[in-house]
Amino acid sequence: MSDDFIPLSVQDFSTDALATDLRRDADSLNFPLLGLFGEVGSLLSEVKKKQRDPISYRAYAAAVTEELGDVLWYFNLVAARAEISFADIVTNLASDSENWLSATGVPLTFEALQPSVLTAGQSPSPAFEATLIELAAATGLLMADQSNNELQRDRRRLGPRLVAILEILIRAANEAGVTLEAAAIKNRAKTTDRWPIQKAYPPFFDADLPPEEQLPRNLKINIFEREVGGKRYVFQTCNGLNIGDRLTDNAMTPDDYRFHDVFHYAYVAILGWSPVTRSLFRLKRKSRPKIDEAQDGARAALIEEGIATWIFGQAMEMDFFQDLKAGELPFDLLKQVRQFVRGYEAENCPTWLWEEAILQGYAAFRYLREHRRGTVILDAVERRLNIEPLT
Repeated sequence: MSDDFIPLSVQDFSTDALATDLRRDADSLNFPLLGLFGEVGSLLSEVKKKQRDPISYRAYAAAVTEELGDVLWYFNLVAARAEISFADIVTNLASDSENWLSATGVPLTFEALQPSVLTAGQSPSPAFEATLIELAAATGLLMADQSNNELQRDRRRLGPRLVAILEILIRAANEAGVTLEAAAIKNRAKTTDRWPIQKAYPPFFDADLPPEEQLPRNLKINIFEREVGGKRYVFQTCNGLNIGDRLTDNAMTPDDYRFHDVFHYAYVAILGWSPVTRSLFRLKRKSRPKIDEAQDGARAALIEEGIATWIFGQAMEMDFFQDLKAGELPFDLLKQVRQFVRGYEAENCPTWLWEEAILQGYAAFRYLREHRRGTVILDAVERRLNIEPLT
């Protein structure tokens, strides 16, 4: 362990976790209780997957850590909604629930909750399985209290219930060989990557390269539909020159995917990444042969096209993200995108930045879909993709 490592306190985790709670129904227990129950179920599901596919399921240990972190996030939110601090719950572990104790001003660390040495499990032990069933039962009692309106009448009942759940969580983590501190740190990194307290745009990947190898920082592209030989195509021009091939939907059922290049321009403007655009405008990083081959080559371009196509399939079922605001794009969608770009430089783009690129790209796409033509204004300096009428 590094000498400058500072153990994570439950108070700091609680504060940071609450900062990423964007829900407006601050007085309701329903949302955090549903989340807690659901994440406990997801934790049990990871054990089930390992039992079903003991050889092929290699993500077990990492998945258990992530799910424990998600359980802690909702656990903390349930407590906060009832005006109980995470520190108070830790203080009352193994104490008489009738004599509730308040936490002192001393920071309480996750590290102090577990043994200093744990043996990581590569598969679920019988003891771990039994403890998880106990965890599900304890969470079920909490849900039963909510269903019977017991918590609405007296939220003090919640304290002992949460103490019991945390005691089981600690035992489960010990049996899995996972520290709750690691789970909390992983959760904090994930949630702030998605819902940052303060957004800071990362530098572009090609910022230190000569201008002729940089993606455009400012550009106007005219995109319009035209009929040729009885068939409708989408064309693009930039600075009076035709760029790219004329496009159709390449689908049995028309869906206007012919306008999809606007997504690539959004990736340029917001992410500073687009192997497709590099190829289209001949901006490959030839001065860096390894980067040129691995990051700007055909495989990287296929990954980008795959992302655009996959997101499009999700978008079709969600009205092309009409009326969605920042923070509202499904987290699972963004996590899947990050999986797509694993091993490529775009994996370093935070999920909130991917969301901005996707939402701005689809705003422009919806405009083109409605008007069949427009001028896309790529402004990478301001991290914006705008669109205006094409006359």
